[in-house]
Amino acid sequence: MERLRILIVDDEEDLVSTLAERLALRGFQVDAATSGTDALRCVGEDDFNVLILDVKMPGIDGLELMGKIKQQQPDLPVILFTGHGSVADAERGMTEGAFDYVMKPVDIDELIEKVRTATGGKEERTS
Repeated sequence: MERLRILIVDDEEDLVSTLAERLALRGFQVDAATSGTDALRCVGEDDFNVLILDVKMPGIDGLELMGKIKQQQPDLPVILFTGHGSVADAERGMTEGAFDYVMKPVDIDELIEKVRTATGGKEERTS
């Protein structure tokens, strides 16, 4: 059995690092990408249970990235997050296939609950 695997995508390196560390301490396997291009590479190379994507990023933003990933893996749950008070973008993302969204600053317990709900409450997955 393996731990649930999460990919966090945000252009803010400090946020990605801190969030990855906090989730890892809670038993998740976490990978990080700081651009849409890096995220596409990661998704192409590895299997993830959940993606956590920032809505506002330079280059490929979170909604565009989600669309590209959903074309390849339509059942992969995506949780969006935003720090720009852009609830409208997050709600648009949900109509386009996101599982849910959270606002920055991220409440780690809320995020974990959304990850667990997105994966059917499973703590682990089989490889």
